[in-house]
Amino acid sequence: MAGSAEHPFTHGGLYAKVNHYLDRVYGTERLTHPLRRVGAKGEGRFERVGWDDAIADIAGRLKQIVATSGGEAVLPYSYMGTQGLIQGSSLDRRFFARLGATRLERAICASTGSSGVFATMGTNAGILPEEIAHARFIVLWGTNTVVTNLHLWRFIRQAEDAGATVVVVDPIRTRTAEAADWHVRPLPGTDAALAMGMMHVIVRDGLQDKDYVARQTVGVEQLCERLADYTPERVAKMTGLEAEEVVRLARAYAAGAPSLIRLLVGMEHRAYGGMAFRTISCLPALTGDWRHRGGGLLFLTAGPHFEALNAAAVERPELEDGRIRSVNMVQLGRALTDPRMDPPIRALVVYSSNPPAIAPSQNLVLEGLRREDLFTVVHEQVLTDTARHADYVLPATTQVEHWDLLWSWGHDYLTLNQPAIEPVGEAIPNTELFRRLGTVMGFEPELFGDSDQDLIRLALDSNHPSLQGISFEELMKTGWARLRLPEGWTPFAEGGFPTPSGRCELYSKDLARWGMDPLPGFTPSPESAAGNPELAARFPLSLITGKSALHFLNSSYGGLARHRRADVEPHLDLSARTPPAAGSPTAKWSACTTTAVPLRSAPESATGSGPASAPCPSAGERR
Repeated sequence: MAGSAEHPFTHGGLYAKVNHYLDRVYGTERLTHPLRRVGAKGEGRFERVGWDDAIADIAGRLKQIVATSGGEAVLPYSYMGTQGLIQGSSLDRRFFARLGATRLERAICASTGSSGVFATMGTNAGILPEEIAHARFIVLWGTNTVVTNLHLWRFIRQAEDAGATVVVVDPIRTRTAEAADWHVRPLPGTDAALAMGMMHVIVRDGLQDKDYVARQTVGVEQLCERLADYTPERVAKMTGLEAEEVVRLARAYAAGAPSLIRLLVGMEHRAYGGMAFRTISCLPALTGDWRHRGGGLLFLTAGPHFEALNAAAVERPELEDGRIRSVNMVQLGRALTDPRMDPPIRALVVYSSNPPAIAPSQNLVLEGLRREDLFTVVHEQVLTDTARHADYVLPATTQVEHWDLLWSWGHDYLTLNQPAIEPVGEAIPNTELFRRLGTVMGFEPELFGDSDQDLIRLALDSNHPSLQGISFEELMKTGWARLRLPEGWTPFAEGGFPTPSGRCELYSKDLARWGMDPLPGFTPSPESAAGNPELAARFPLSLITGKSALHFLNSSYGGLARHRRADVEPHLDLSARTPPAAGSPTAKWSACTTTAVPLRSAPESATGSGPASAPCPSAGERR
């Protein structure tokens, strides 16, 4: 596969995960026809069946479950296995709403961070990614941009060529940290403490933009009272940094105008992760960097897409009964095994996801999937861990075999996904699966009569100015179109935050009303030793997990033999030195060497007899 060199944002560059995507499309492990289970759940033994028989039996089983236990006994489970609006969130939503199924809260990724940023700004959308080229002080906070956001790195390089300084805030010495001008390494989970320390210095030294703060924020007086507790010396003890580094970072950020903070989702994967995002997102308002082109905050770009698209016409949310219970997807294991669930989940329909690989409490998820009284249907491309536990496995199309309209997490271009080949074997897209099920279930024909192209046209049928002139016909000609946002867009230069007050809320009345802390701040995670000497003495190491190599991918791109033959096996990097005393600065500790411990090695390798790695910083001497 090859990207289009004409694309203004990607310039033809492909991520490693999609370079070999056609191996998946035409691979020997591809599912090409419907299967019905004949072995034990998890055993992976199936027999081939026809589509008509499979749909008839599935629909009949669902009808029987609904008749005896109600629609809430059925649970859909899906996420971003397909990144498009049409295949990811259209007829499936209509189907399960019409069925009266338990509602799924799809909140496994970005929701925590977004909630924190929303509490401050009223949105998780900041500047556009191309605008980072105009920043002069760039803080990549909790993101390994070189590996996970390759297309953005080109614009960061443009900023560097114009004189920008690039700072990485990350406990791990990543490839991005190695390429930056400055690597700041707080202890895991202490990012909010560092942000509070920076704001303390900014206020103490009079470096805030007093005019912007006065006109475009609320709660600065209450914030300043709290900041008094976050002196550089105290923050140093919380974060493991030197106090002078906290001061230097704060002053450089305040003086860097335009300064830009780039956030991604890594920090949300721990207790109080949302507060970390809330706290960090206060910084651009305090310094007034929203005034300047290239300044402010860059987080997710999905917001402008969904503000413009007519997603409601595609999904039909008015069909859903808000009184029906909901299950957070991260609680799937509990939902399938909790005897207090009334009615219990008796049918699970999984598509565009692989819950044993992504949901917390994997053993509990597998326990639920192995229930003999749970009827499970999985729509997939290869035989995943979930599919091995299914009663029916139905073959799904890949991205090159179906229509879709693609929004983006990381840029401002809409993309029309046109099928390049006919579906392999008997594979069908998500939309066609729910058309067939809806028809056999006897649901209203008008709910499932829209073709995929009809659905795309519905999504584009919007009066929003960001979609002005963008039509299905234009996308058919060009393949993509940039949202009609002005070049040099500075969304909050004059305020206008979509919060209840219309300002950046350093103090949130909504949070206070909900019984939550209305101010930004830092609370150590229950598992963190930061600020807890007793806990630090018992558990001096922190575990940080991440992909050990680019070969190890998620289920949407993995599942092939080449991924199991990766050159780099998972391993742990352990500190070869005794961790510092609780509460003491650990900056010098970062120069230590590590011992790489292959996960499949004999237990004695954990004593340090394994092969030594390069001098530490690359992999987590604070684990």
